[in-house]
Amino acid sequence: MMLRFSLASLALWSNILPFEHVTAFSPLATKGHQKRASIVNGLQMASTASSADTLTVTPIKSLDGTVTLPGSKSLSNRCLLLAALSEGETRVDNLLESDDIRYMLEALDTLKVPVEKHSSESVTVSGQAGPINSPIPQENIDLFLGNAGTAMRPLAAALCMGQGKFVLDGVPRMRERPIADLIDGLQQLGAEVTCVEETGCPPVTINAEGLKGGEASISGKMSSQFLSSLLMASPVVDGDVVIKIKDELISAPYVALTIGLMKKFGVNVEIEGSMDERPTFKIAKSEKYISPESILVEGDASSASYFIAGAAITGGTVTVRGCGSESVQGDVAFADVMEKMGATVTWGPESITVTRDPSVQLKGVDVDCGKIPDAAMTLAVAALFAEGPTTIRNVYSWRLKETERMKAIVAECTKLGAKVEEFEDYCIIHPPEGNKINDNVLIETYDDHRMAMTFSLAACGGVDVIINDPGCTAKTFPTYFDMLESIATH
Repeated sequence: MMLRFSLASLALWSNILPFEHVTAFSPLATKGHQKRASIVNGLQMASTASSADTLTVTPIKSLDGTVTLPGSKSLSNRCLLLAALSEGETRVDNLLESDDIRYMLEALDTLKVPVEKHSSESVTVSGQAGPINSPIPQENIDLFLGNAGTAMRPLAAALCMGQGKFVLDGVPRMRERPIADLIDGLQQLGAEVTCVEETGCPPVTINAEGLKGGEASISGKMSSQFLSSLLMASPVVDGDVVIKIKDELISAPYVALTIGLMKKFGVNVEIEGSMDERPTFKIAKSEKYISPESILVEGDASSASYFIAGAAITGGTVTVRGCGSESVQGDVAFADVMEKMGATVTWGPESITVTRDPSVQLKGVDVDCGKIPDAAMTLAVAALFAEGPTTIRNVYSWRLKETERMKAIVAECTKLGAKVEEFEDYCIIHPPEGNKINDNVLIETYDDHRMAMTFSLAACGGVDVIINDPGCTAKTFPTYFDMLESIATH
């Protein structure tokens, strides 16, 4: 694989590829500027002052080996917040080292919640034994949360439960990501909290004076994070809390993940009705967070999808370690989708092994991906290698993520040679004729980590794939391209 990046981005990539490995090459007379390159761990870096940050993934013949997954983004930030709300100290291990988690840690630091850092993947949080109050009660506390939805939504809810004035904001894309349904639920519970009325998006302004419990009825159609955020904040309210879903609940496994984690911190959530319909959740006043003393963050199941799909596409054999049959994450179900397409899947309690008989071609599938929206992006690229069309259903939430993922998936799959039919909440991908992927396609990533990782797998079609802004993977998986290269045969 080849990396091409501007000199301005060298600091970012030096976190992955040490600076001392970069050596000067001769001037390029035709362009009048310097070129730098080196070979490190199978990666070639090259830079020109006029070029954008790109990475070329060279043709991948096969993926074979074992990878240990980084910690789950969703679990990492949930663990940090619950530890901050708990009584006692909590050591959190296998914490994901990424932008989203950094924003949460910086917010806790600003809020004066003591966090002792043991390493990049291990911290100890001293809990507040209740809500997080402002360290400066009479002043606005500004929290910048980048594009981290897993920090913005839960913190917006949790900070309403204590005392203080807060403004939560982020990058321009965060100001396009809806949060009105969560704000509505918090207001029903009595919180003085607002977002931008015209857009229903951040910044979020909070004037917190504590809450006494109550009942809220919210929509679950746009994001399960709104419900998860309310659930996590409810045990620090001074009273019983009842939360009703008034329409339907998407991504229910993420809510189950939240409830399971809350139980590890000593809180029980009573559920009435089916999670697949209009459930009601009750958190009694008596429920309080108590530190489990230590907790290990499970490997990220969404990140597992790239290696699982790569094995299925190439017919190699890959084992992902860190999640398996005992996982609390819904995205492990992506392996079942690959099995439907023709792969062979072997489950362990904390591992998944995937391969494919070379005589068996992947087949197109029609799948409801409402419970695995992040992993469903990987299915879009696997569909390029299948026989027949693949229909990816119930993914309206793609439109509300780090970028407008439906438009992005359609655009980049089309560049690679597919014909894609786009609908409001689903798409149909018709693979290129003969599964022949277009060569040397520049993939736009739209500052979306999952676009970069998903479309790297197009190189399994025997072509060069150029990834624009590969550094965007720092959001959840800064070492992704190193790990992919470590098991790739070219």
